[in-house]
Amino acid sequence: MAHTIHDTNTQILDRAVLVSLVTDEVKRSGINPEHSLQELVSLAETAGVEVMDVISQNRDVPDARWLIGKGKVEELRISIDTLQANTAIFDHDLSGAQVRNLEQSLDVKIIDRTQLILDIFAQRAKTREGIIQVELAQLSYLLPRLSGHGKNLSRLGGGIGTRGPGESKLETDRRHIRGRIGELKRQLEAVTKHRKLYRGRRQKSGVIQIALVGYTNAGKSTLLKQLTRAEVYIENQLFATLDPTSRILELPGGSEVILTDTVGFIQNLPHDLIAAFRATLEEANEADLIVHVVDASSPMRDEQMVVVDSILEELGAADKPQLILFNKTDICTKEQLEMLPSGPGYLKISALNSEDLQRLMHEIQNRLSGGILTFRIPPEDGNAMSVLYRVGDVVGQQAEENDMIYKVQVHKPDYEKWGYKLHPYLVKD
Repeated sequence: MAHTIHDTNTQILDRAVLVSLVTDEVKRSGINPEHSLQELVSLAETAGVEVMDVISQNRDVPDARWLIGKGKVEELRISIDTLQANTAIFDHDLSGAQVRNLEQSLDVKIIDRTQLILDIFAQRAKTREGIIQVELAQLSYLLPRLSGHGKNLSRLGGGIGTRGPGESKLETDRRHIRGRIGELKRQLEAVTKHRKLYRGRRQKSGVIQIALVGYTNAGKSTLLKQLTRAEVYIENQLFATLDPTSRILELPGGSEVILTDTVGFIQNLPHDLIAAFRATLEEANEADLIVHVVDASSPMRDEQMVVVDSILEELGAADKPQLILFNKTDICTKEQLEMLPSGPGYLKISALNSEDLQRLMHEIQNRLSGGILTFRIPPEDGNAMSVLYRVGDVVGQQAEENDMIYKVQVHKPDYEKWGYKLHPYLVKD
């Protein structure tokens, strides 16, 4: 079952057979094995792999030696020989010993799910920060598995599993690799400090921050481009963009917010990757509003939403104000549209529909608005006047006796930060 590659610019270096193992633990977890396997196919194609065949096995528990059973290893070997594949990709994490045993039995390159995802990130990383983060994640993942990757690293011709740190670094001793990890962590710490300073300046300026989060390929980058006319890379593939992109968005009322597109999430996103990209992912944690973008057309929609929620919880951003945005409604079936939740907190749009984008901006504005409040302030209190204009838009004012009466359309995030300074002047209805 050959699959065509979506990215025509990617040179095909690998012809792979994909392997899935369905255990009792997988069944109990609620993960749909077919959906997970479909996602593995998409990941492989994104990495520039031609998928030749897919092999699945049901077992109570994984085999300690090969992950799959001995008979299934033989079936896999026959498929590889028949199709002239040069790679086997497993929809699971493999130990160093399992990689070594499979290499000896199959004599092809062995890649597991985590290594495949890391390889895609290595292809996509463009900025200095992204490159550091990916290499750190790759080395952290490979360090305890070095004994199982000797043959992979010695294979010529490149392809998946050989990008990023490179052979020369990985074939040196563990001490050297630990030293490289330490160096990368120091470099990343310096970049992280710079990012925190930048965030601090944004917070002090009082500009409201909105983070677009979601499963990879949900349409976040398209949404950012359509809303802000930003020049950002867009491609219908997994992890098309890695580095967060921030742009100014002007809302219908004239106020401006910062809209940030974050790296897409995925099922079983490697923990080493989450750790390395924590500074980037924490854009969601600093946001005043999280817009969770969902691919409404995906058959894995519900599972993808659970994945995003779990990662937000891991980042400490689960309690942030959130808008669930069902995107790609223009390619949904009637049944898919009928199954989408409705009500407060949900919005259904197509990022390619201008009317939908207007509805979205009005919804964001309403979410950020705390309503109209009235304040009675003596003219001589300059500090209160300064705070007044910081927490919202003055929509009306009049003199009454010796004071000024102001009606203010408050911005919720700003009022939560500085509104306490105006509480003595708040006029209760």
